[in-house]
Amino acid sequence: MNPTHLKLLSNVCFILGFASIIGSIAIWYATGGQAADTQAHGERFGIFVGLWAPTFFILSNRFDRYSEKAG
Repeated sequence: MNPTHLKLLSNVCFILGFASIIGSIAIWYATGGQAADTQAHGERFGIFVGLWAPTFFILSNRFDRYSEKAG
């Protein structure tokens, strides 16, 4: 794969990592509600989305290393 494509993919994954964190917080606040079941669902869904962040950051690091090796 082309090193510039790998670098671009690394940057996209890095941005998606931060978007996952922001999205997690937004989901947690937006899906609140008055009922206990609704609040619990919002918290669980927010945590689920927040767990994507480490994966995106790791992929970003990997693609960055591959781009340096290829270039």
